[in-house]
This record gives sequence, structure tokens and C-alpha cells, in this order.
Amino acid sequence: MMQPLSGVLVLDFTTLLPGPLATLMLAEAGAEVIKIERPGGEDARRGSPPFDGVASGFALLNRGKQGLVLDLKDTSGRERLMPLLARADVLVEQFRPGVMDRLGLGYEQVRKINPRLVYCSITGYGQEGPRALEAGHDLNYIGATGLLALQPGPADRPVVPPGLIADIGGGSMPAVINILFGLRQRDATGQGCHVDVAMADAMFTFAWLALAVGQATGRYPGPGELRTAGGSPRYQLYPTRDGKLLACGALEQKFWESFCATIGLPAKFVDDRADPAGTKATVAALVVGETADHWRPKLAGADCCATIVSSLEEALRDRHFIERGLFAYSVAGPSGATMQALPVPVCPAFREPPDKVKGPPELPK
Repeated sequence: MMQPLSGVLVLDFTTLLPGPLATLMLAEAGAEVIKIERPGGEDARRGSPPFDGVASGFALLNRGKQGLVLDLKDTSGRERLMPLLARADVLVEQFRPGVMDRLGLGYEQVRKINPRLVYCSITGYGQEGPRALEAGHDLNYIGATGLLALQPGPADRPVVPPGLIADIGGGSMPAVINILFGLRQRDATGQGCHVDVAMADAMFTFAWLALAVGQATGRYPGPGELRTAGGSPRYQLYPTRDGKLLACGALEQKFWESFCATIGLPAKFVDDRADPAGTKATVAALVVGETADHWRPKLAGADCCATIVSSLEEALRDRHFIERGLFAYSVAGPSGATMQALPVPVCPAFREPPDKVKGPPELPK
């Protein structure tokens, strides 16, 4: 079957994570992605640990893309780009606002060459506004929007989140969604558009429940108060005797009752509205009294939205994820070495078969 983005040409001016992951998903759905790099290549090529001569993270994020090295500050470099701009369907850039304009490659300048182009700009705070030019990374964006404050961990031991929520959930995913919207609109109108993706904007979407609570009651949840951020015994991490964690997500009453029965919670603590702190402490005492191996089969049999937390290595060996084909794709290095490709949320029906092993673009010798 033809892939949904076959015939779509994407020019990728991005680096690091948000843009490269977005264009990776477009490439996996069949788009031709040409990665534009400065002479010597982007810094992410030289990160560690290496894989077959290039940073492993770079290899994962740029699988299957073509490469083109251009000095965009040089007139001849920009002239070489013109034929590609004229026939491209999508352009993705990740510079601070104004940089592409100064290079002569801003949206208004490029649309004169190609009015059908869907031009996507990914930034921290968007193209306009008081913070538009402010530097930042993922932690800054989730911090500036109130999301991090919902559960930063103990005041004396704050926890850095393990996932780059703003980069992926506020950058890559909205970029792909809005690029596809733009292409659909172009098909209907014949005109392209400028997609303004601000990573910080989507963090309010992630805080949906806290926003609902605050709007309805007039009081926004403090750290650890939200039901899904530590404020309920039903949605908690409980240590086991051997240092593992039991992840309890038994929010609904039927799951909560099943969980309570499974761990042997005394009846007076089952109604967690009466004494939430007491219920939480009693559950914690019961869970820590046994090992993860003791709890794992009991929880599986109870079907109560409670599981033992897996390490990444354990998750990679999980039969469920293996059989779903998450790890079936490969990245190839120039010497022929391979490693597992990054799982991306593109349906297998839209991708090429897993035996099409692809690598990241190589720099000219």
C-alpha cells in the first residue's frame, strides 16, 4: 500500500529533539525528509554515546532522512536551496523568532516562492509575545506554565521529571498534528500557511484537570494535592520490600475495591475519603511488607489498575511490546552496524515494512 505521506517533500532545518522527532514521524509515514545542516553538521551529531561514528541519539531521531549541508549565511548556499523551496510541501524550522527572516527564509519571504508551502516554526514561547525571544528548555517551559508546580517532589528533594514533556508533547506532537492540518487545508484551498508551535502553550493542556478544579472551585491545586499528582491513595507509587515500586492507578471504585482486597487493606481504610493520609500510610505499610515478585501475580490476577514499575531494560523484554512490533525497526550505521529504531506513534499500516533498514544522513566527506 502507498504510504499516506508518499510524495510529500519536507525540508527540515531543526536540531536536537522537538523538530527532528516531528520530521522522523513524517518520514516514517512516507514523506521525503531532507535535513539541512550547517557545514560540519549539527552539534547533536557529536553527542555521546556514539553509534557507528555518530551520536546514538542523532541516529535514532534522523533515521531514513536525506542530508544536505548548506551555509545559510552564504548567498550561494541560499541559492542552492531555492529549487527545493519551490517544490517543497513542508518546511520545519526551530530557530528563535526572527532568525529565518534575517536569513531571507522567513515565512513571508518563502511564500512568495512557494505559496502552497506549509511552514512550521517550533519555539519555546511562540513567534509573538513578551517571552518570544526568551531562551529555555523543557524544564523551563513546564515550570513557567504551572505544570511542574503540581508535583515537584518534596521541597528538600525536588524531582526532575524523567520525560521531556514540553519538547515532545508541546513540540513534536503538535507540530505533526498541525502540519497535517495545514496540508489538509492546502488541499482544499490551494494555499499554504504558517504553523506557530510554542512548546509552552501545550503545557496548559497537560494541566487540564488542575485547570478544571481551579476554574470550578476558585482554588487551584497546590503541590501534590491534585488527585493524579499525589493527592489520592488511589493514584500513588508505593515501595515494595525489595526496592521496587508498585504503581497504583485504581481511581475507579471497582478497581479500588479490587486493589484493597488484593493487598488485604482493613475495611476501615477502604473509604479513603474519611482519612486519606491514614489510608495511604496503611497501604504503604502493607505493600512494603512484601517483594515485587510477591505482588506481581496477585495484581495481574486482580485486574485492578496496579502494576509493578518496570525498568527500561525490563520493558524492552516485555512480550506485549515485542509482539506489537514496537522494536521491529532498525537503524543502520555506515559500517552496517544496526540498533533498534526509536518507537514512534505511527501506525504500522502507514509505515514501510520493518525489513527496510535505514540510517541517518551522512555528512559529505
